[in-house]
Amino acid sequence: MPRSLFADPRTDTLRRLQALLIQRFGRIERAAAAWREPEWVLVQGVIGARTKSPVSNAATDRLLTRYGSWEAVAEAPVQELQAGLSTQTYPNIAAERLKASLTALIEQRGAVDLSHLAETETGEAMDWLERLPGIGRKIAAGIMNASTLDRRTIVLDSHHTRILQRMGLVPPKATTARAFDAIMPAMPDDWSGEDFDEHHLLMKKLGQTWCRPSAPDCAACAACSLCATGLART
Repeated sequence: MPRSLFADPRTDTLRRLQALLIQRFGRIERAAAAWREPEWVLVQGVIGARTKSPVSNAATDRLLTRYGSWEAVAEAPVQELQAGLSTQTYPNIAAERLKASLTALIEQRGAVDLSHLAETETGEAMDWLERLPGIGRKIAAGIMNASTLDRRTIVLDSHHTRILQRMGLVPPKATTARAFDAIMPAMPDDWSGEDFDEHHLLMKKLGQTWCRPSAPDCAACAACSLCATGLART
């Protein structure tokens, strides 16, 4: 039977959504090369809980500048790291998780080095990453997609997951991991890793503007015509 009979209707919705978001927000360029090293992305993800990306980016750069290497960061006392991460929303938790994840990585690899992931299948690589302390599905996906590894895997933060739930594209109470498993089969086959990255960043913008956690502005939302919640509200 023709493959089209088995097409996931969510795929067309995602394509149309992407076009609407680009029309509203414009194209988004990828991060600078220094911010796309897998190890940098790991650190930024671990310290970035509930903190705006520019703040976490700056904090990550400060750590590397101060200590000179991620191995030296791993050796720093937790209290010292906490002081250095004072701009983060949860500096104490960020410092503890960062030290734990970097220490575990050094124990397994001899250094803060993720180069082996370039030769590892995406699912296997993410499973490996999620066994490190402080690394969940969001951070693992970020390392695989937003870094130079450039894999076709979607990063889901709270904004992105909330929008997918409101649109009816994933179960309404899905965790990040469950939402990831639900939406990945619907992602367009011809989208590159860069397309996945841009889609996530556009969805993040949408969640920060109209599709906010409380009092979403559905009438003004670029995605309203594709959203079950938005159509019901308007």
